[in-house]
Amino acid sequence: MPKSPRRVNGGDQKSKNFLKPSLIKMRKKTKLDKQNQKLLVLWAADCAEHVLPYFEKEYPKDDRPRKAIEAGRAWARENITTGEARTAALAAHAAARETDNIAARAAARSAGHAAATAHVASHAVHAANYALAAVEADERRRGGAEHSNVKCQEEREWQCRRLPKHLRNRLDKSHAYKSI
Repeated sequence: MPKSPRRVNGGDQKSKNFLKPSLIKMRKKTKLDKQNQKLLVLWAADCAEHVLPYFEKEYPKDDRPRKAIEAGRAWARENITTGEARTAALAAHAAARETDNIAARAAARSAGHAAATAHVASHAVHAANYALAAVEADERRRGGAEHSNVKCQEEREWQCRRLPKHLRNRLDKSHAYKSI
């Protein structure tokens, strides 16, 4: 089945200008035990929840991204299965596809990746990157392109403070998870 014409290299064509390649990525051959994967899920959920207002402001009745964040946290508490978290992740991504608002779309994708981290740990960095994309898109929409770099840096620092220190060396970044 061919990919949707809106999809380019796994991302939305409309938001690709706002996604900087590999802002954060997992180091190759990173193996995590389940406890550390749970910590990454919780961190990814925090990152997604921090930008969720960009989605909820536009779509207050659509709770799929919020439910995905909740599913990630429920998985970390061992209250749901990986399959249930994955289903919630896919629903959040469906919500993202249904909006033309770039910040809302990025926030919903962040939520989807947060829940998907229960399935594959490397989704955590995508949750963080989409959260950054949501901040940048909102700033650009407001006409503050020059201010968006400051806001993105503040968001990165916020993310860094929440990432457990012992996991920072597992991430390879262009922003300083190791130094904070």
